Amino acid sequence: MSRRWLDRSIAAGVAASLVVAGHPATGPGYALLAASGLVLVARRTAPRAVLVATGVLALGYQATGADVPVIAFLFAVYSTMRAGHRVVTLTGSVLMIASLPLAALLSPRDLTTYEAFTQTRDVLQIAWLIAAAAAGEALRQAEKRADEAERSKEETARRRANEERLHIARELHDSLTHQISVIKLQAEVAVHLARKRGEEPPEPLLVIRDAGREAARELRATLEALRDDGKNPPHGIDDVPDLVQRARSTGLDARLTIEGRHDDVPAAVGRTAYRIVQESLTNIARHAAAETARIHIDRTPEALVIRVDDDGTAQPKATASGVGLLGMRERVTALGGSLQAAPRSEGGFTVRAELPVAQP
Repeated sequence: MSRRWLDRSIAAGVAASLVVAGHPATGPGYALLAASGLVLVARRTAPRAVLVATGVLALGYQATGADVPVIAFLFAVYSTMRAGHRVVTLTGSVLMIASLPLAALLSPRDLTTYEAFTQTRDVLQIAWLIAAAAAGEALRQAEKRADEAERSKEETARRRANEERLHIARELHDSLTHQISVIKLQAEVAVHLARKRGEEPPEPLLVIRDAGREAARELRATLEALRDDGKNPPHGIDDVPDLVQRARSTGLDARLTIEGRHDDVPAAVGRTAYRIVQESLTNIARHAAAETARIHIDRTPEALVIRVDDDGTAQPKATASGVGLLGMRERVTALGGSLQAAPRSEGGFTVRAELPVAQP
């Protein structure tokens, strides 16, 4: 049974119980009794409003002379406490206890003050209130511990995944870097010797040399992204201006704008922001044939927003499916953020990442 149907069933059951317990009552009394139970259908979505409503309705049917326990109010106390509104629950309970004798005195039964207070003890006992509030608080604490356990489990899984990535990086370094370096070195030596003899190096040899250089660069970049063993200080937002300056030195009109404070940004968020800008500028240099690039970093209370726009001609399908963007997306997703990479309507390409920075 879904929560919605469960809440409806509880509300209907409490309403029916109050109406039966209120017999014989006046017409307005029955209406107030039924309404007191039916408002419980919203106890999850609006617990404070339900607490007020059940309290007012209970006072109403007590004033009509219906001497019925305030069961719906106890449900509301439980729900409000479970939602974490302790002050509201305590205030509402105190006001309810103080107001019930007044409602009884207004009833048509012509009660004395002593009888009104006696009736209050019957319709709302302190022990019932304490039990309802304690049950709500206990369940809230249990749910909180369950959420913390789930977060701890996710953090453990993420840490193990990072350890595995580091292991893979080291394995790649040991098994591939040396071999690629040998291939590149042998090809360069062969090209050098051919030119020294006055011969034009064969085209396949030049292709091998260039491919070796590119493979070495790609592998170095991949290993740098994968490895984070603490030997080198991690890059962050403060290092982004150097990235942009290096991009400008290649002829790209790159401009950086940073808004808001970023000194309290978590280290992981700062590293990811740096990698996003780095990979975006690398893609622009390799694939976009762009003349301009605009990098904008904005710190909001909830998130760090990074946007990189260019005016290049990169094919969206090829760029969006690249390994670099996949790596960026993995980093952003691991931090609970979002990443969009798409062509711009005015031409060029845009990369936009939003990284949450608010503390839980």
